[in-house]
Amino acid sequence: MALRENFNNLDNWRSLNFPKIERHSEYLITLDENTGKRILTTRSNASASGIVFKGSFNPFHYPILRWRWKVDNVYSKADPHTKQGDDYPLRVYVIFEYDPVKAGLVQRALYGLAKKIYGEYPPLASLNYVWASQNIAEPYFDNPYTDRAKMIPLRSGTGQLGQWVEEEVNVLADYRRVFGDNPPERASLAIMNDSDNTGEAAVSHMDFIEVRSSADSGNFNPKPVNP
Repeated sequence: MALRENFNNLDNWRSLNFPKIERHSEYLITLDENTGKRILTTRSNASASGIVFKGSFNPFHYPILRWRWKVDNVYSKADPHTKQGDDYPLRVYVIFEYDPVKAGLVQRALYGLAKKIYGEYPPLASLNYVWASQNIAEPYFDNPYTDRAKMIPLRSGTGQLGQWVEEEVNVLADYRRVFGDNPPERASLAIMNDSDNTGEAAVSHMDFIEVRSSADSGNFNPKPVNP
């Protein structure tokens, strides 16, 4: 296993804030009212920010990502295909690192400029596993801000609100499926609850998240709502 986070604290995570967004979402360690176990609780209110795992993993060696999440409510104004509606009560990102050694001249220039502005390279690409507010027919689609971020709706609508749901995905297979290429050899994780575009509010929770090899994945094979 490459990593497992049980959310006893947030020592392994750093804040992810965005330029020009002043209101940030909250990420707190709370106690589950039924089990007394520590969990991550996320809250947004016309806000956006995330948390990023400080470590990284090799998706070729550890392609299996598992987690358990719960969403208390979804957004009435959400529209995942527009910038104005690009909000989700919970997202799990897999962020694939940009490697300047493998980049072409134009890409190196663009990413070099971004590093001067933001102090670090932006990711080469990302997979966004989302709990969508409305039913979505597509198995994946481009984020309205960039085609380097692919949105993969695993759950949607109100049918499972307030219920813990466990997921398992293969990030290597998903990257190849949506980008048509192999990913970089370094990836990390991020979690976000955002409502800055819709101006609404949401509360959601994470019980655990882990990255492991295919040999360790066991027999767990959940079916997404929108396969």
